[in-house]
Amino acid sequence: MFRTALRHSKADGLHLGEEPIPALAPGEASIDVLAVGLCGTDTHILEGNFPSADGVILGHEVCGTVREVADDVTNVAPGDLVTVEPHKYCTECTYCRSGEEHHCVNKKGYGVKLDGGMTTTMVAPARILYRLDPQTDPMIGAMAEPLACCIHSVDRLDPKSGTSVLIAGCGPAGAMLVALSKARGLTPIVVSEPSEARRELALSMGADLAVHPDELDSAEVSALAGEQGFQSVVDAVGRAGIARDLLNRIRKGGTFLVFGVAAPDDVLALPPREVYDKELTIVGSIINPYTHERAVSMLSSVPLDRIPTRVFPLSEYEAAFEAQRHGREKVYIQPA
Repeated sequence: MFRTALRHSKADGLHLGEEPIPALAPGEASIDVLAVGLCGTDTHILEGNFPSADGVILGHEVCGTVREVADDVTNVAPGDLVTVEPHKYCTECTYCRSGEEHHCVNKKGYGVKLDGGMTTTMVAPARILYRLDPQTDPMIGAMAEPLACCIHSVDRLDPKSGTSVLIAGCGPAGAMLVALSKARGLTPIVVSEPSEARRELALSMGADLAVHPDELDSAEVSALAGEQGFQSVVDAVGRAGIARDLLNRIRKGGTFLVFGVAAPDDVLALPPREVYDKELTIVGSIINPYTHERAVSMLSSVPLDRIPTRVFPLSEYEAAFEAQRHGREKVYIQPA
């Protein structure tokens, strides 16, 4: 049996080709991939700004139908609609043994350092597959992975209900953060976003106000933030210049969450005295430790269907990545 797979070579870029489907090892399952979402990480890999394995099959936001399972697999069966939690941990390092597997020193991600979902048939350990309601739209199912990352980030932020939040950036992940903030009882929720369409998306996801970044000093924002600023501020863009501006908008005792993935050489100027005087809490958030199952349970309660989408067949991967760079919609590839 053969599959079509999109591999990324550091020397030659992307290449689509036919190859045999790997034989299943114990504990593994094969999946006919129905939808795989593109995200900033994929773009960073192509730009050389994110470490990846040479020749890897890209794609870590995956939903598909189980094709075949190894004899010892019991948690999923052929025909099940599943989503993938795309990480492999060593289980032996200090972090793994301390319940912090997402910091594993030997961590490998499917679609980054292990073959991922931009293929007609993906092979993965059955233990990282989560069954979905069979009526779930595969595009929504593929959103379980970024939603799980957003759930972890809100856990890290740990905001109190009834407090204010400013979120910079309302791409698909930013939109999820807005919805989760609304569900957490945060108020007011203000979004800073240059795109008019994405500002409208922010409002539809539950924001009280969405403004262009140039309008963050407006009377309308000040009326909601109050004289002291926002209790929580989230950088969902990943740029030091934006983060620097956001830090000026946090009230004393507030929390700043770094969620967006910045370029490795993008440096934030932060005087220690500023952190001291305002008693700031600064937290980061990476991947989705122990939150994928929670994301699956929330797929029907978070208005993910309001996020605009654009879908491409696997053969049109170049157009898909170009659409991802423009950032107007959540972009998917449908391999199967």
